[in-house]
Amino acid sequence: MMISVDEFESYRPLLFSIAYRMLGSASDAEDVIQDSWVRSADAQPSDLRSTKAWLTTVVTRLCLDRLKSARAARELYVGPWLPEPVLTSPEERPDAMLQRDESVTLAFLVLLETLSAEERAVFLLKEVFDYSHDEIAGMLEMTAANARQVLHRARARVAERRPRFTGDPEAKRAMAKRFVAALTANDPAALTGLLAEDVGFWGDGGGKVAASRRPLSGRDAVLNLLLGIMRVAAAQGVLPDISVNVIDANFEPALAFRVRGQLDSIYALEIRDGAIQGIRAIRNPDKLAFIERQLAVA
Repeated sequence: MMISVDEFESYRPLLFSIAYRMLGSASDAEDVIQDSWVRSADAQPSDLRSTKAWLTTVVTRLCLDRLKSARAARELYVGPWLPEPVLTSPEERPDAMLQRDESVTLAFLVLLETLSAEERAVFLLKEVFDYSHDEIAGMLEMTAANARQVLHRARARVAERRPRFTGDPEAKRAMAKRFVAALTANDPAALTGLLAEDVGFWGDGGGKVAASRRPLSGRDAVLNLLLGIMRVAAAQGVLPDISVNVIDANFEPALAFRVRGQLDSIYALEIRDGAIQGIRAIRNPDKLAFIERQLAVA
């Protein structure tokens, strides 16, 4: 029996959640979901026992193919590579596109980039989506023993750098609003009080727009960069045309910067222990298209 449109759509949130975590790109995840629908029509086995398991297998394998081909492109990427942000909400329903989990924060998605494609798949399928080793082995065409070995390696790598996902969402959002106020007021003292001593800054312009070509670390360096950005905006006469809204992206506070109404950048804030620990600024226009569509209907 063919998979119906309604049945396929019922699994779309799960499939998107897997593909987005695997690829770090909402646009690519959407493409993978579309490809999986085509596969469901063209290559569905006649003795299909579990639609969910089969679709998960198809999506995972499509993601593996994309990850392997993307490695070379990532090596040539101009400046830091950051995941594509997605709009989320603290009130999001359990069946919505992304489940609330640390594994969808930008910091964690960046960490997943340190894993091989195979390690990433095994880790996510087991740790986030709770598939058994036998199920994972079938999906990835390996033995259950091999799946356990891959998971062990992945867990060890992730444990070394795993970011802590703590803090009250409302308190974080309030801090984001204070950050906006301090930045737009060009207040160095207020900004200094919000930034952690070892705060990091990563900018992703993809070589298409201006962005920091290397990561910055330390309060003074990040403070100087932020103030410099505002000085340039003032010198170019666009400061009056800039608007900033606090949104929820990847289940953390983020700033949506617009210039003359056009989305210019998303600044995702990593907040822990009452301070901003990291700022990830996505300016690459290709990576803003998906969240721009989300914002248009929010």
